[in-house]
Amino acid sequence: MRRFIFCIWVVLICPVLAFSADPLADWQPKFDPSSSEYTYLLSCVGHPAIEGVTVGYRIRDRVWRESNGRLYVDYRPLSQLGGEKDVLGKLKMGAVQGMLSSSVAAPNISPRLGLVNLPFLMGSFERLEQFRNNQDLFDGYGAEALKSGIRVVDFTGYGSYGWATRTPVMTLAEAKEITFRIAQAPVNVDLYKAWGMQFTVMPWPDVPQALQTGVISGLDHTPIVCNISKKFTVAKNFTRIDYAQGLYIHLINERWLKSLPADLRQLLLNVIAEESAQARSLTEQQQQREIESAKAAGVSFHELSKADTAKLVELAEPVVQKWGEKIGLEYLNQVRNLLR
Repeated sequence: MRRFIFCIWVVLICPVLAFSADPLADWQPKFDPSSSEYTYLLSCVGHPAIEGVTVGYRIRDRVWRESNGRLYVDYRPLSQLGGEKDVLGKLKMGAVQGMLSSSVAAPNISPRLGLVNLPFLMGSFERLEQFRNNQDLFDGYGAEALKSGIRVVDFTGYGSYGWATRTPVMTLAEAKEITFRIAQAPVNVDLYKAWGMQFTVMPWPDVPQALQTGVISGLDHTPIVCNISKKFTVAKNFTRIDYAQGLYIHLINERWLKSLPADLRQLLLNVIAEESAQARSLTEQQQQREIESAKAAGVSFHELSKADTAKLVELAEPVVQKWGEKIGLEYLNQVRNLLR
């Protein structure tokens, strides 16, 4: 009887335990943080399989080691602390000290943070790095946010935006037959209206079923995210547009940052800068790996003609100008001159 009961337990209970295992188990700290003098609570909605999200754990481990256990970075990816709008509110109040905010949510802090979402401005890894390495322009990027008590420290990414679709899209005419899901960001809405595309604004958790049932037939996102999140199992085509880079912008509550001892404050900022730069390089490598992985699984990659791409750029220009007025046209023109 005991053997029978044990066999039933193995058959019925063990699979449940396997499926309910902690998805973050592999990233648990290999040290006891309870002895730390200071704690930096850092949030992110992304999955740590993405290099631009994994960076939080690298920051955690380096800061712990180099501060001799004085400062613990309590990193919480996968929306453990709530959705981005909720966390942004907590960040302003100081209930959360830091956040890797998606670039589509960050403009809720300051319109200028929407700069990186503007079409065909920083669509390549090279242009993104060129912007980040100009310290004067990067300081200007975060200047308005700092006035509201939030410091823009750095950013990492999740790849180049394009179109994942159920049917091949190689022309603008084919694109106009697709119903795209786009992010909940005003600049994206303006862009798709300017392009004359069919689209719907939809929360990310609703996307799998909508894609499966045909409510949407395309997805505005990056190869990294589409492959890791299994969207390519339904949308087996990807059209490379590279009109923008998806970013996680590292934001810190300035009041909390200033409360740290000067040595710990400088250590934290130095580690974030170094690890973010490394993560951006790893993201470029990861995008190529995920594209090759997707191709091997039967996903087809396409590109628009030069004429169609030029048309997208032309149609997007009024959107750039409209948002440039919110961002600051003088500042926008400085960035555009740098990236020419």
